[in-house]
Amino acid sequence: MPASVFAIGESALPRRLGALALAGSMWLGLAGWAGAQAQPAQPADVAPEGASGHTTKFAVRASKYMAVTANSYATRAAQEVLRGGGSAVDAAIAAQLVLNLTEPQSSGVGGGAFIVHYEAASKHLAAYDGRETAPAAARADRFLKPDGRPYTFREAVQSGMAVGTPGLLRVLELAHKKHGRLPWARLFAPAIALADNGFAVSPRLHELLATDPALKNNPAARAYFYNPDGSARAVGSLLKNPAFAQLLRRVAAGGPDAFYRGEVARDIVAAVAAQVAPGDLTEADLAAYKPMAREALCGRYRAYTLCGMPPPSSGETTVLALLGMLERFDMARMRPDSAAAVHLFSEAGRLAYADRDRYVADPDFVPVPTAGLIDRDYLHQRSELIVPGHSMGRAHAGAPPGASTAYAADEDSEIPATSHLSIIDSYGNAVAMTTTIESQFGSRIMVHGFLLNNEMTDFAWLPIDAGRPVANRIEPGKRPRSSMAPTLVFDSAGKLRVVIGAPGGHAIINFVAKTLVGVLDWGLDIQQAIALPNMGSRNRGTEIERGSVLENSVDALRAMGHEVDLTDFPSGLHGILVTPDGLLMGGSDPRREGEAMGDAIAAPLGGPPADLGH
Repeated sequence: MPASVFAIGESALPRRLGALALAGSMWLGLAGWAGAQAQPAQPADVAPEGASGHTTKFAVRASKYMAVTANSYATRAAQEVLRGGGSAVDAAIAAQLVLNLTEPQSSGVGGGAFIVHYEAASKHLAAYDGRETAPAAARADRFLKPDGRPYTFREAVQSGMAVGTPGLLRVLELAHKKHGRLPWARLFAPAIALADNGFAVSPRLHELLATDPALKNNPAARAYFYNPDGSARAVGSLLKNPAFAQLLRRVAAGGPDAFYRGEVARDIVAAVAAQVAPGDLTEADLAAYKPMAREALCGRYRAYTLCGMPPPSSGETTVLALLGMLERFDMARMRPDSAAAVHLFSEAGRLAYADRDRYVADPDFVPVPTAGLIDRDYLHQRSELIVPGHSMGRAHAGAPPGASTAYAADEDSEIPATSHLSIIDSYGNAVAMTTTIESQFGSRIMVHGFLLNNEMTDFAWLPIDAGRPVANRIEPGKRPRSSMAPTLVFDSAGKLRVVIGAPGGHAIINFVAKTLVGVLDWGLDIQQAIALPNMGSRNRGTEIERGSVLENSVDALRAMGHEVDLTDFPSGLHGILVTPDGLLMGGSDPRREGEAMGDAIAAPLGGPPADLGH
């Protein structure tokens, strides 16, 4: 599929007011939990980011530019960059560095990111891969004990073994060289000022600190995040990070080499090696890291073109597969809160995840049938397995065109502690960027004021299953499979309509697909679509957001054969909708602390949704 956007037929964004009024009232998400079948059970202290409450939010309107991030400090930093003539990439860099401070549990320079960029002038798409890589010394039995049994999640996540080579600063550098307008060093100013002068601890950060017993085991993290008595820093207290400010000054002046070589690199390697279960990251691994410019992956859903990250992310292939299997059903005629809508969405998800689990991994190591996974004829064939009114239960992987059947399935358990930001600048360029350190607070290893990732736990723990290799097994220099799905949507005329993405481990796929169904099928604005209750299947039961209006459909779903699991989903979706007349509408997830800001923050759109979930 070419990297440029092309017209695909006549359509306009639907506006079905009946569905809008109904679905706008359907909200709720508190905590997330993504269990695993093929890996050890996750104890509470390595669970995904937990709940921090629900806030009613409204779509924010702007006419020239818009930024939506997970934290108001970060959104404000992006807004200032955009106001000063910066590009979407410039704003993303400034916001990301601030997020490292104000949302440290989710992302930072110790992790990685995927960036999807749209250049309005040339209508060109680019995908930038800053995914972490396995150290050169990594072996496939990394998380197996001498007797062949896997380590527990607690043992693995909170260890040096979990740390991969960070990619964030290198991929930001690459994107800036291609699309930046403001000087690199200028983009560091907001984060440096906050690190020097302090920022207020948010309710969400306080709650996660208070409920994470492992983080304080790291001396540097304990000194920074906790009071002398071990209690978490209070909501509103000023948190300063001079060590991180100094690091940012170095990188602002010397570029990412100040991170990947020299003193900082030595200190990272020493911190990883000093753990009870030490890792094998080396200075050579850091020095050798390279981000990758990949061709954006594009596919169709009805009259729209959806574009995002190709493998090693499974996000876009699986979103496109799920939606592609829904195409033969008239979702627009279904109520968003109906058991029928949940049934079809979940059945399509089972099939899409089954293929994901078997076939997607780092394409530089494994032949991934990317085109086959989203082939429209193949998806129509798979869709025929969906029977209205009856669940198929467990789905099996299909045989997409170009696929090898030599690999075993891997139902990994990405731990959803990630962040997403969506930005459109005044030039019409757009960025969808999903960024992560993996688990809540990553590996819990802190150095130079930031936390290191635990991304190696995204690889399959069992390298061989039933005598067949697992595609997502660990190999030196390999990038672990991800489900991050930063997505751009274009209409029939090739005009940008939606910028969307989410954290959430491999539930990201369902979060993003749900939101797109909300906008493209049910005619919702971006805020209402984000607020829809989360639902779907990752091919291990049918998940319904606890406390939401969808609980009313549980009996009907069970009667269809669904094994229903009521679950908490702090999804963290952040998106922008471009209306046909060019208005920008920003939406942030009511389940988290995100905020949308534009060039002129107008009165919120619409009234508050009725709290039907409670």
